Amino acid sequence: MTRIALVALVVDDYDEAIRFYTEALGFRLTEDTPRPDGSRWVVVEPGGPARGTALLLARAKGDAQRARVGDQTGGRVGFFLHTDDFARDHARMEAAGVTFLEEPRHEPYGSVAVFRDLYGNRWDLLQPATP
Repeated sequence: MTRIALVALVVDDYDEAIRFYTEALGFRLTEDTPRPDGSRWVVVEPGGPARGTALLLARAKGDAQRARVGDQTGGRVGFFLHTDDFARDHARMEAAGVTFLEEPRHEPYGSVAVFRDLYGNRWDLLQPATP
């Protein structure tokens, strides 16, 4: 069996990214290990019992990487956060200060709203429709 275990997300600062993903989005910090070069191996993943793909929060190095912070997908939605209770998680995230770019929509594929992370990357909060 193979799976995508981690997706790297380039960030400006480890600690502010950890705070956003754990406090505003409800992720859990699963690893924060210093590396010999002064960087850190920082992994966060969505809460809940199911284990899936996690984010490697990678601090930008150099001008080229810093230019990509917040725009890793060219302005389109690049990350999809599934939930089993859209209304609960939408309300919790709004209360935590997450910026939603639209009102919730109810599409044939599920309930969805686009939000921005602290750097401007676009995400879908999505509760897939039950077949």
